[in-house]
Amino acid sequence: MDLANQGKAFFILVAVLFLSLTLSCSPSLSPSLQPVGPVRVGTDRLFEEPYWNWIQGKRVGLITNPTGVDSRLEATMDLLAQHPDVQLVALFAPEHGLLAQAQAEEAIATYGNVYSLYGDTKAPTAEMLQDVEVLLYDIQDVGVRFYTYISTMFLSMKAATEQGIPFIVLDRPNPIDGSRVEGPVLQPGYESFVGIYALPIRYGMTAGELARLLNQETNLGCDLKVVPLEGWQRQQWYDQTGLKWISPSPNMSTVNTATVYPGLCLIEGTNLSEGRGTTRPFEYIGAPWLKSRELVDRLNRLQLPGVRFRQQAFTPTFSKYQDEPSQGIQIHVLDRHSLDPLRILLHLLAEVLKLHPEQLEFNSAFFDRLMGNSSVREALIQGKPVEEIVDQWQPALQDFKRTREKYLLYP
Repeated sequence: MDLANQGKAFFILVAVLFLSLTLSCSPSLSPSLQPVGPVRVGTDRLFEEPYWNWIQGKRVGLITNPTGVDSRLEATMDLLAQHPDVQLVALFAPEHGLLAQAQAEEAIATYGNVYSLYGDTKAPTAEMLQDVEVLLYDIQDVGVRFYTYISTMFLSMKAATEQGIPFIVLDRPNPIDGSRVEGPVLQPGYESFVGIYALPIRYGMTAGELARLLNQETNLGCDLKVVPLEGWQRQQWYDQTGLKWISPSPNMSTVNTATVYPGLCLIEGTNLSEGRGTTRPFEYIGAPWLKSRELVDRLNRLQLPGVRFRQQAFTPTFSKYQDEPSQGIQIHVLDRHSLDPLRILLHLLAEVLKLHPEQLEFNSAFFDRLMGNSSVREALIQGKPVEEIVDQWQPALQDFKRTREKYLLYP
């Protein structure tokens, strides 16, 4: 073999060996993270028996937003409006609007037969329901107590009951898996639109399951029906369902955001930025005055399961510290199965309190509404250990878990 051919053969051999090594060392999804869909949502099954019989020939109202689609991404409102054997007479929009275009707490207008259920009117009125024979609910939730769509659902169930109208939930997956139940149960006196009932922060149920619990445990007496999911299991995350993720609100753009949200949303109740106005809300945390390098070192030394922290500067385009360069951190999810968002929150605030005892401030009323009590904030300020704080809410959490079991629809 001449030198030219020897050289060519050598380079081919090197290329093959490099490719083989690259493939063998490439990271792959663990079996537990592989997509296992397809899952069929309630809208997929609504036009099949026995569920079709619930709305056939009826005048229907629909509570929805852009997440209200079937598995082919066809909007539930369009499917109903175009069907000759059902009449869509009213649409109802939750917080963020029918198109999910509005930021948090931004007012939503009512026009024509599209009614806002956010602002002064948080439930359908008798006038809004006067032509409605059956009321449907089709919104993707994120499985967290203070995400307001479940409050809209419960208040609408009450309104439907008062008018003698059946209420149908078109069920959807709990996107952060429906098996984990975490956080303090809302205490009496802390009820609000971000805490409609005595639930833990992460309640581990679908909207349909939760509606069943609320109806029974409050003795509401709603004529409630659920069009169930097909093919979904409790431990599935949304990206394992075969369904496409549609942002349920402007700052909930990924499943990763929803993963950290049960804990990091509580930053809203402080003078730290929770990353609104950036591309990573609830994953970027910071402030112009934050000693971010020291905070990252302190948090990483704790070796919290499933997470790593990294220094990240950012400048919010709106919300807190708008247009002010901020020193911050990014929360990187390494293993969502072992990650505990609430413990991350508590450790983060505990360390910021040590670094900035004079600068970290709580909006006490709002923080406590989100947490569902004042005791967590008070314990943090007193410097109590995180595990002691977590232990305080365990008895009520275990009671809720036992109650929850009666209303589960899926394995």
